[in-house]
Amino acid sequence: MLPCGAVLWRRLLRKRWVLGVVFGLSLVYFITSTFKQEERMVRDRNLLQVQEHEQPIMWKVKFSSGNSSQLSNQCRNSVQGKLLITDELGYICERKDLLVNGCCNVNVASTRQYSCDSCLPNGCCSVYEYCVSCCLQPSKQHLLERFLNRAAIAFQNLFMAVEDHFELCLAKCRTSSQSVQHENTYRDPIAKYCYGEYPPELLPV
Repeated sequence: MLPCGAVLWRRLLRKRWVLGVVFGLSLVYFITSTFKQEERMVRDRNLLQVQEHEQPIMWKVKFSSGNSSQLSNQCRNSVQGKLLITDELGYICERKDLLVNGCCNVNVASTRQYSCDSCLPNGCCSVYEYCVSCCLQPSKQHLLERFLNRAAIAFQNLFMAVEDHFELCLAKCRTSSQSVQHENTYRDPIAKYCYGEYPPELLPV
């Protein structure tokens, strides 16, 4: 036999006004939750706009002619190239001419510093290592600083971790969403590695 409370509860649920009250309370809860969510979205959007327009991002990039790697006779380099390597001093060399300390052998005739071979005037290159080498030219510092000052909040994850000119050029020359159109086609399928302020021109559709 069912408890008395359960019987009363079933009788109440059969009455239309009880169902109406339950439905009304559910509707009020839904509307309130929707408005609160909308308010949060507007607040977050306004906060992003304030950050973008009033609070410039504090980039950590350091531009320095004298770096610790020169003193310790060690070099970081672009690592990934099968044929070419660029070290942090801006030298580009064949992989076979890379010294054990990570630096290019400057005594080899084919090793060159700050080479912009394969690079176009817009700062886009067809070879990643030439892009990095060209980007490391001291004269490119102002261009890179202008880019960082204009960079959108969307670039924070990409550039907030870099700490110096070399790391910035490594990151800047990598292909990213700026290098493609329609999410699957390079803007410029030949010169797709860019250190310049602006992405390659869009190809005609």
